[in-house]
Amino acid sequence: MRIVIGITGATGTVFAIRLLQLLRELNVETHLIMSRWAMATGKYETPLTEPDILSLATHWYAPRDLSAPIASGSFVHDGMMIVPCSMKTLAAVRAGLCDDLISRAADVSLKENRKLLLAVRETPLSDIHLDNMLALRRAGAVIFPPVPAFYTGPKTIEDIVDQSVGRMLDNFGIHTNGFKRWDGFDWKGKKEEQAAAAKREVASASG
Repeated sequence: MRIVIGITGATGTVFAIRLLQLLRELNVETHLIMSRWAMATGKYETPLTEPDILSLATHWYAPRDLSAPIASGSFVHDGMMIVPCSMKTLAAVRAGLCDDLISRAADVSLKENRKLLLAVRETPLSDIHLDNMLALRRAGAVIFPPVPAFYTGPKTIEDIVDQSVGRMLDNFGIHTNGFKRWDGFDWKGKKEEQAAAAKREVASASG
């Protein structure tokens, strides 16, 4: 399997790092582009250096290298993820503005009917942001805000990151066991917990 990864300057570099680590563990070939602002933002969010992050990928390219293989539709891959995806990159992809390698590779993914996932990172969202997301969703892209799933009972930032990254991989048919999945309400356990709590209240009141 072969996947293209784009990292932009939006906050959330940790998601991209964990994604690259998991894909390497799974022996998935990765082609990485880090934007100039991704490199700048990463300095504030992770102790890893730019060379450290680039080394996690099978191949990496300069963000302005439009001669790279991934800039062509004839380069076959199984999809692309932009993690995190800034609103600037979102707008560029929506407009077909291929002025750097990330937006060009994303444009190619759409025109070749390949999977494209955008882990959008912004809040609150303006009309323009939402309109861009809707247009890209209609064009076939997966809009994936990395929203925490608190039903998993996360104890650390890593737990939150693993759950989001695991769900991203699900969209590419790569299923891992590195995070807790929803399996329905434990009604029996909930009733037992409520009964125990009621007994404690009675005991406390009578004491």
